Amino acid sequence: MEFVSAWILSASSLPFFCFFLGMNAQQAFRTEPRNLTVRMGATAVLKCEVLRASGIVQWAKDGLLLGPQRSLPGFPRYSMIGRKGQYNLRIENAQLEDDASFECQAGQSERSDAIISNIAFLTVQIPPSKPYFIMDVKTPWVAGKKYRIECVAPDAKPDADICLYKDGVDLTGATSFTTSGSKDKLLNTHAEVTFTALKSDNGRELTCHANNEATSQPVVTTVTMNVYYPPDPPYIIGLERNEIIAGKLLVLECVSDGGNPLATLQWTKEGEVLSTTWGEEVVGQRSRNILRLKITPADNQAELSCESSNIVSLSPLYITRKITVLFDPVELTLSGLLEAVEGQELTLSCHASSSNPAVHIRWWLGYKELNNTSVTIEEGENGGMTTSSNVTHQVFREDNGLTLTCEAFNNGTHVSKIQMAKLTVFYPPQKVFIESPPEDVPLRSGTRVKLVCHSTGGNPPAKLTWFKNGKEVFLTQAQTSSHMVVTLVLNLVLTASDNQADYRCDATNEAMKTISAHAKLLVQFKAVSMKITAKQEELRPGQEINLECLSGSSNPKSNISWSVGSVRFQGVEETPTESLFGGVSVLSRLHLKLTSKHHNQKVICQAYSPVLKEGSKTFYHLNVLYPPEFSPEKATEVQVVEDDVAIIPLLVSANPEVLSCIWHHGRQMLVKGEDLRHKWTDDHSLEIRNVTRKDAGIYTVKCENDEGVNQTTFTLDVLYDPNVKAEKDPVFVNQGGIADLICVADANPIIPDMFSWKWLGEEEVEMGEETQEDESSLLTIHNVTRAHAGFYQCTASNSIALPASVEMQLVVQFTPELWKGPQWSKVASRGDGTTTAELVCQAEGIPRVEFIWKKKGMLIDLANPRYEERTVREGSFHTSTLRVVNVSAALDYAVFSCTARNSLGEDKLDIQLVSTNHPDPPSSVRQVSVTHDSVTLEWIPGFNGGLQQRFRIRYIWDNSISFMYVDVVPPDTTTFTVTGLQPLTTYNFSVNALNAIGESGYADNGAVLIITTKEALTSEGDPLDDDAQSPSALTTHLTVAFTVVFGVMLVLNSLGCFLGRKWKNRRDKTKAKGDRAVNGQKLEEEMSSQSTASNSNKYESREKINIGAQHTLLIDSGSETESNIYESYTAFQEDSRYYYPAGDYKPSMSPRPGERSGLGVIAENFESHLYEEVGDTRVYQDITPYPPFFSERRQTQQMEDLKSSTFPEKPGQFMDHQHPERDYDLPFELRGELV
Repeated sequence: MEFVSAWILSASSLPFFCFFLGMNAQQAFRTEPRNLTVRMGATAVLKCEVLRASGIVQWAKDGLLLGPQRSLPGFPRYSMIGRKGQYNLRIENAQLEDDASFECQAGQSERSDAIISNIAFLTVQIPPSKPYFIMDVKTPWVAGKKYRIECVAPDAKPDADICLYKDGVDLTGATSFTTSGSKDKLLNTHAEVTFTALKSDNGRELTCHANNEATSQPVVTTVTMNVYYPPDPPYIIGLERNEIIAGKLLVLECVSDGGNPLATLQWTKEGEVLSTTWGEEVVGQRSRNILRLKITPADNQAELSCESSNIVSLSPLYITRKITVLFDPVELTLSGLLEAVEGQELTLSCHASSSNPAVHIRWWLGYKELNNTSVTIEEGENGGMTTSSNVTHQVFREDNGLTLTCEAFNNGTHVSKIQMAKLTVFYPPQKVFIESPPEDVPLRSGTRVKLVCHSTGGNPPAKLTWFKNGKEVFLTQAQTSSHMVVTLVLNLVLTASDNQADYRCDATNEAMKTISAHAKLLVQFKAVSMKITAKQEELRPGQEINLECLSGSSNPKSNISWSVGSVRFQGVEETPTESLFGGVSVLSRLHLKLTSKHHNQKVICQAYSPVLKEGSKTFYHLNVLYPPEFSPEKATEVQVVEDDVAIIPLLVSANPEVLSCIWHHGRQMLVKGEDLRHKWTDDHSLEIRNVTRKDAGIYTVKCENDEGVNQTTFTLDVLYDPNVKAEKDPVFVNQGGIADLICVADANPIIPDMFSWKWLGEEEVEMGEETQEDESSLLTIHNVTRAHAGFYQCTASNSIALPASVEMQLVVQFTPELWKGPQWSKVASRGDGTTTAELVCQAEGIPRVEFIWKKKGMLIDLANPRYEERTVREGSFHTSTLRVVNVSAALDYAVFSCTARNSLGEDKLDIQLVSTNHPDPPSSVRQVSVTHDSVTLEWIPGFNGGLQQRFRIRYIWDNSISFMYVDVVPPDTTTFTVTGLQPLTTYNFSVNALNAIGESGYADNGAVLIITTKEALTSEGDPLDDDAQSPSALTTHLTVAFTVVFGVMLVLNSLGCFLGRKWKNRRDKTKAKGDRAVNGQKLEEEMSSQSTASNSNKYESREKINIGAQHTLLIDSGSETESNIYESYTAFQEDSRYYYPAGDYKPSMSPRPGERSGLGVIAENFESHLYEEVGDTRVYQDITPYPPFFSERRQTQQMEDLKSSTFPEKPGQFMDHQHPERDYDLPFELRGELV
């Protein structure tokens, strides 16, 4: 049993025993890594299996440990894989860098020594990169030359084997060698071979194959061989025959096969290049050059050549063809005279220019061939021949009009060329006769008569010619012909010379034979001429002149009569005598007594034919010598506008002409050149340029010639526009009196109603009565008021040029009137003896106003240096400024009186000098305009309390929760537009004023201005619907909801502030009771006066008021000047805030709703506002930035007060401020003595 127990114990202890043995066993390799070869990119696995591994197992690469972790950080492609005890190294995507020696190591441990495996080499086989050729593949090879080819298979492991192929055929004789690759362990394999380029190698492929153990198939590079070789000789297509007819378009094609590059082709003719443009057929391996040549005679016997070559041709290859051109003569000329008289013999010639071959010429007359010819052939141009043929023929009348034809025929081109002409044979006319009136019928002179001549027969038709008494009559019209009859018409307008004249018509042509016909006319005519002769040479008024009138030939006899103007005279006739053209002439005598009126008149002699009822006239021009005479129709008065040109016309007659005329203006003689404005015309009229009114008056002119002297007068009236002036300016009149304004015009003419008056002021006034007396006008104004004062314009117009005007000033004298109102009746200044107050008194009055200043009814001594007066005058406005230096509350806070006085009366104004205070309420608030969303208000400002004031508008509507306030900017604006309103809503508006001390009551004793906005309109003018207004309504509801929530929070917060402040104030009063025992009674009196003052400020119940400002007003209403007033004022600072100058104030443009809650939290944003109602003991706070003159200690103290009121602490933590502040620590506006 003990033995069994011992085995049992041993069995139970066996695991521990084995563990103990294992803890002390040596680790060993079960599997060691072996050499391994893989291709690049494959996965390699090096095996390593360790028995009883107790140390750290890791791999080493070329002696570098890779780490114990199986993921092998830092080697993303490496990892250790396998089960427990297996540490196989897996290498993915094997690369050249993996070609190394590897060891598997198990590190030393407490129970085993370190072990290291055998070195295993991992060989990574790298396929060669793409092989490449080392040769200039861009430069073509030339057939027949030897070239060395080298192919490189780069970066292979092991080195690659290279095979070279030409178009699939192995190139033998290649040698190979290796060089180092781009990286270690890589090799470059080079293979070289030399071969001769052949014409057949062009376009074949040269291939390089590279492979090694890492490749499954060779890596191939291929290049295409480009071998240059010369082309084949050219040949011509399209030239089957050498003979070509001129004018044909010859299309020849030159073709050259083969060649690399393909051949360049060009055509030449006799060495001249015709075409260098060719086309290439890459597929057919040929070049073509097509020549399009228009054949001309000049190309006869020319050589055409086609030349082919390329860059490897040793010399160009040619093909040449000579061509023969068949051409017709360019010209066929028929020469010789084609006109002849019947019976003559004609010789004609026909010449054909150069042709190939020579032409054959034949003659034809009509349809008859002429054989009497001779032919001549000679060498011509372009290798051709010229041909000439002459023919002789006798003409007859029957040949007239036949066509003569010359025909030239070319046997080569089979073309005939013809030249034709018409033959003309002349022969004389046969008969001529005239159509005319009978010779015994009388015709009236001036009658139109037509004489017609006819001719028949003859070739060409006869040319007709008219003759009168043997002289040719030249006609403008041409003869006409019809049916072998020629007609020429002679149109006559009969004259005296046509009486019994011989008219002859001749007919002739190129046959040189003339025949004629004759005709005569009987014509009646008036005297063909008239002539008057006189016995005397010089004629003067009073003399008698004897005249003779000779009437020329007439048929029948004419009767003679005399006339001078409209007066007829009967002369004495003598016996008629025979005269020209078969007529008679008559002589008549006349005796006439002369006057000056006969000068330049005509004495008319008329020969009248009673048969023809017409006659002839002539006249004798009378030249009567007489002295100057002026026309009774001359103008005696000339009117002209000033600055225009005046012409005084002189109608004077004299014979001989006037030698000189002298003009006088009054007694002054006008001399040429003395006044450049004077000019004398050719008829001695006077022209005056730029006439002035001084040129008006009487002008006398005296004219003279060789026969005597005479004179006459004219009146020149110069019209000019008015020149107006005031008889008196300015015109003074007392208010209520009568004003007479007189203006006088210098004008010509003076016309009724030429004056008008105009008031030049802006406002309308009642004009007075206007009266005109000659050149003056009177404006009378009754019961003159101050509104009549100003400038009046008197305008005069007489329709000459532009009206003229003058301005006159009416000065209305009145008693002085002082400017009065709240801004003028009060002046505020500190009474601490350091400031200067200016009391301004402004009056309007005429005449000059003097000012008298009094204080408390006593005249001020301006010699006192504390008082200075300065007076400024601008027109009717007079301003007197009284400066009070070092204002003292005790001495100067009083009523000052200003009296303005002139000679008509005086006016008085009382001005109260007071301490700086809050402003007075505005007045006269009124509506200016209203729209659907805005209201514009206007008001009159009150007294500003001695400081710059600004204004605030308060408004409310039915559905609003609280009042809305708008600060008016800029501060001095008295007209403002409130925007952001709702359409069709009734609003209550009020306006008050504020300055740095406090605020006023609301305008017009707190009256409310009720205004209803208008209806909103769309862009088309229609009212907006509810949907269009919904966004605004939604905004309003959100604002109201936010205000209610915020108000409740303020009520809760303010309640705590209020209780804490109330406790603090009670403690302060108890603690300060002993310190202010001396001044206690005085303080109670002040508090009593404050209560009284509070009632006098007219602050209505339920209105917003600044409590701090109210305290200031209460203090300012007292009369003490001691420092305890400032102490009591300081006591109020703990629950009040200052108003500072408006210059530091930054108002908000948007309205702010008033808070309905109790004492709220005052935020640290010093531009925010809280508005509280008086009835609810609420506070209006307007915190603005501190002025620069506050000390840091004072700012810190006020900030602590602000924080204490905003965030109340425990009662023991409130601070007391019992020390009175000094005067210089107060705001500037509050320094000094307050009354």
